[in-house]
Amino acid sequence: MNNLNELIKNEIINQKLQQFKDSFTENFSLPQLNEKELAKMIDHTLLKPDATEKEIIQFCEEAKQFDFASVCVNPCWVDLCFNQLKETNVKVCTVIGFPLGANHTTTKIQEAETAISDGAEEIDMVINLGKLKSKNFDFVFSEIEKISHIAKSSLTLSKVIIETCLLTDEEKIIASILSKEAGAEFVKTSTGFSKGGATVYDVALMKFAVEDKIKVKASGGVRSKEDALKMIAAGASRIGTSSGVKIIRGENSAAGY
Repeated sequence: MNNLNELIKNEIINQKLQQFKDSFTENFSLPQLNEKELAKMIDHTLLKPDATEKEIIQFCEEAKQFDFASVCVNPCWVDLCFNQLKETNVKVCTVIGFPLGANHTTTKIQEAETAISDGAEEIDMVINLGKLKSKNFDFVFSEIEKISHIAKSSLTLSKVIIETCLLTDEEKIIASILSKEAGAEFVKTSTGFSKGGATVYDVALMKFAVEDKIKVKASGGVRSKEDALKMIAAGASRIGTSSGVKIIRGENSAAGY
């Protein structure tokens, strides 16, 4: 942790933020992706609390049809989705400590272990935002490291949700660095259940902070193909959205996530 403390010293973080601001521009050239390429960057997401079994099954059928990277569902649906998708290339992703991140670490560990046992191949964990804002960086690092270790031990991909809309720019950089150093494969912008979602600025900032050592997932408010392409241009390698079908079809969506 001593080396990590050096990476997140105030002066280092402030310097990184200034370097980013000096270089940041929103004038990205949008990538030219065909439907199949774009679909493989989308986590087809259905996290609403009142989703029914019928909706989840239909959702999996959509994922098969469009060959999305994964379906992202609440933990209670992991085993159902696994059985629906086990003969396909679509992964099953679920959320841990969702949406607040304030669960006890032991609870998050048990939730991750159960989800992986049920068939989850990717897990998206929400950090403890209160601990981060209290500058208890040892706690945040340790929790991410424990979940990431469980994931790696089971060949499961781990993503860390930092809920950017609730953080300062400095905290976004610190959370991204903690995620990278703790062994996660992705740092993710948002749950989609707070007061804001992904922005081009935040995706680019997170990409800058992790120095291409891990990937960035943009989620929350990505409702059109143009939205998705902008996030990818800013540095996102994965898009979390409930609007995946409409995005691939070139339509706009009013969905919240």
